Amino acid sequence: MGKVILVTGVSRGIGLQLVKTMFERDAGCVIYGVARTEASLQALQKEYGADRFLYRACDITDRSQVQALVEEIRSKHGRLDSVIANAGILEPVKAVTQSSTEHDMERWKRLFDVNFFSVVALVTLCLPLLKTSPLVGNIVFVGSGASVKPYNGWSAYGCSKAALNHFTMDIASEEPSDQVRSICVAPGVVDTQMQRDIRETLGPQGMSPEGLERFTRLYKTSSLLDPVVPAAVLAQLALEGISDALNGQYLRYNDDRLGPVQA
Repeated sequence: MGKVILVTGVSRGIGLQLVKTMFERDAGCVIYGVARTEASLQALQKEYGADRFLYRACDITDRSQVQALVEEIRSKHGRLDSVIANAGILEPVKAVTQSSTEHDMERWKRLFDVNFFSVVALVTLCLPLLKTSPLVGNIVFVGSGASVKPYNGWSAYGCSKAALNHFTMDIASEEPSDQVRSICVAPGVVDTQMQRDIRETLGPQGMSPEGLERFTRLYKTSSLLDPVVPAAVLAQLALEGISDALNGQYLRYNDDRLGPVQA
């Protein structure tokens, strides 16, 4: 049996391509997928088989469901080699000065529940099992350039991703590197549903015209990345492992330190 890997947000975009890429590279790996859309999960299981792709259709913020999945992994395979935390949301997209109502604050809290607190819960639940990996357990976070650079209207999203960068360092600081390693990778501006939402709804509603212009220009000039590109980087880290030199780092997908990546 190959590596056992847990991936969140696999119903579309980067997460969906990531599953496909890992199976292409390692036919013996077993992937557990998490997403809210069961139809997409069923389609993946039909394509790859119930012994290779297993899933749980749930909201990633539902700790009891995630805990049940981790227990299933423990029961069926007795090990977990890599976790890729990919699930995330962008809303609310709104200027800080306009985020003054209780409704706005609830939306901030919901975003942090999905983008950060659910990730913390996932890691705490998976750490004991990751330490059973015959090699080194790997924790791969899908970050964002918005964590280190402001984008108009993206305060909530950028703050949640910045917290993820720090959490990556914390894990590396606290856990023995010969047992568990972590990394946070910004995937670039990828041609996904999130980008369509930015151009068509979220951006026009919550960003300045100048802030939105970059994303519309990337689309019009066909400069958005294919999900295959970041998926190749994430798959490599999950299948081949995070080097000790990269442990605790935040990097862009095309950083030279990641080495050559087979797209």
